[in-house]
Amino acid sequence: MYRLTTLIAAGTLLAGIGLAQDFGRVQEHERTVIDRTQNDLRSAAEFERHHGKQTARYEEAQRHLSDFDRDLTKGHFDRGKLGDAINDVKDVVDHNTLDPAARDALRNDLADLRDMREHDRR
Repeated sequence: MYRLTTLIAAGTLLAGIGLAQDFGRVQEHERTVIDRTQNDLRSAAEFERHHGKQTARYEEAQRHLSDFDRDLTKGHFDRGKLGDAINDVKDVVDHNTLDPAARDALRNDLADLRDMREHDRR
């Protein structure tokens, strides 16, 4: 009986370690997408002449991405905060003056953010 209990405990522990590793890989991918999007926003903002609402759109997108990432590092996937960030990035793409490469990069980021929201693995 002791041996069976030990085997069950060991199996449970190994399964838990496997789930933690999977969670770590998922979280790493998500954080990579967030980081890339923030870098693309910063690059777009640096190369464009903007003021007023254009600047506010970049700042809001950055803030919402940071808020989502902060929760993610604590193990909480907040779909609402991610949705806010997606809407903000979309507003930048739709309303700011962007060079074609920056627009393409941000559109790719939007697709990855939406995919992340749709395939939340938690």
